[in-house]
Amino acid sequence: MDTSRRQFLTRTAVGAAVVAGGSFAAGPASALVDPPSGDATGTTRTTALTNVTVIDVATGRRNSRQTVLIHGDRIVAVGRNLPVPRGATTIDLPGKFVIPGLADMHVHALDTDEVDPPLHLANGVTTVRVMSGDPMTYDWRDRIDAGTLLGPRMVVASQIIDGDPTLWDPNLLSVLVVRDEATARAAVRQVKAEGADFVKVYSRLGPTAYEAILDEARRQGLTVAGHAPDQVSIPAVAAGGQRSIEHIHAVALSVSSQEAEVRRQLRAISLRTGDYNGWLRQLHPIEWLAAGTFSSARAADVLGRLRHRNTRVTPTLAMHRVLDMPDYTAPDPATLKYLREDSLGIYDYVVENLCKANRPAEEIARQHQMWEYRQRFVRELFAHDVPILAGTDTGTPYSVQGFALHDELELLVGAGATPQQALKAATVEPARFLGLGDVLGSVEPRRIADLVVLDADPLNDIRNTRRIHSVVTRGRVISPQARQRMLADVEAAVRNPVSGAAIASGGCCGRGV
Repeated sequence: MDTSRRQFLTRTAVGAAVVAGGSFAAGPASALVDPPSGDATGTTRTTALTNVTVIDVATGRRNSRQTVLIHGDRIVAVGRNLPVPRGATTIDLPGKFVIPGLADMHVHALDTDEVDPPLHLANGVTTVRVMSGDPMTYDWRDRIDAGTLLGPRMVVASQIIDGDPTLWDPNLLSVLVVRDEATARAAVRQVKAEGADFVKVYSRLGPTAYEAILDEARRQGLTVAGHAPDQVSIPAVAAGGQRSIEHIHAVALSVSSQEAEVRRQLRAISLRTGDYNGWLRQLHPIEWLAAGTFSSARAADVLGRLRHRNTRVTPTLAMHRVLDMPDYTAPDPATLKYLREDSLGIYDYVVENLCKANRPAEEIARQHQMWEYRQRFVRELFAHDVPILAGTDTGTPYSVQGFALHDELELLVGAGATPQQALKAATVEPARFLGLGDVLGSVEPRRIADLVVLDADPLNDIRNTRRIHSVVTRGRVISPQARQRMLADVEAAVRNPVSGAAIASGGCCGRGV
């Protein structure tokens, strides 16, 4: 059984507070706090969403005038003219569209539990994959599953495991640095003991340490995801069993007609510990070479291997756009209120002093062209049926939890994906990847009731995923009024000083993971 699925099914999911309200035909009209599977008397709750259009993301079919019947945390029936049990809470939603709950498959914890979890849920993100774990995020995960914290389902990575020298400054982030087989195996055993759901690998791992990590992870019952190491080819990453490759650059480097020269230059990169920006600056000309020597034959071979091995790619276009075009990077006025003042200061500093500084005009022009190339490359991924996961790399300036996923969906469509393909990358594929395809990712009986109710059809325009009416998480309804209260509470929380809650990880230009 897949590790993520096993841990999901074995951890007790009593659930968090019910947040309900709205226009009900029966039941309370204001927000409630109840056990997720029952009311105050212990009776299991039943909710009926009526007169909705249910979108089958896998097929693109729209099923109109449907009733979605939810009992406890599960969908028990979907169809027209369904009888609604006596005592059920009926929420009539004519003109609304129901999709599965969304997943952001590359996030980082950025703030406190008063900020990150509610921002995800308010944006319809009911599942997240946290790509660098620490005691705080493991605690959030466990509290959400135990029902003492309202938030999205969390699958949490290990600490980053990187080679020596690591790209990360140890003053900014704790990284497990491994130099050989013995230290690599010890690191895997350590992160399992710490509570990681899977192992996160990084760019500067050497081939021997990387292979040892893959082998030890199998022995320990863990999966592996993360960066493709600079010194390991993409076919080797896929063949070794790494489950997902984060970001585009490593895959794009493997489809050059001059791959031998690309690999030689990658091996020649010289760094000191924590010199993330030095790595990026040395990587830019290598990426430029690979982009200029793109080979359709190599792409067919390499991407075909990814498809055959079911190795997912998480493009994180939102992150790449900032790295490639920092001169066009600025906070979104609509989401600015959900960022702390000190976070904004850090982002401003990163963009101005790390992303933009000391870049000659030629490099700026090339990176703008690289952004165009990355969009074309995403089209190649979809054209070759490589399974895609939607992920944002929150922590990139000036991303905001939850809202960032809608940006990523728009960027995927802008790169050439259809709205249906983009939605699959945030629903169907994450469920399959996590080994939860039979309980998540669709609006069907026996699935967990993770749903988003939209005011408009996202298959017509992917921007309609932002038009959220209400959210259902593990059978608990977050009404429009409750959703607005959640956002208002976050806005208030970020105005208050907080001790010991530094930005945990994330971001570009020396902060990206």
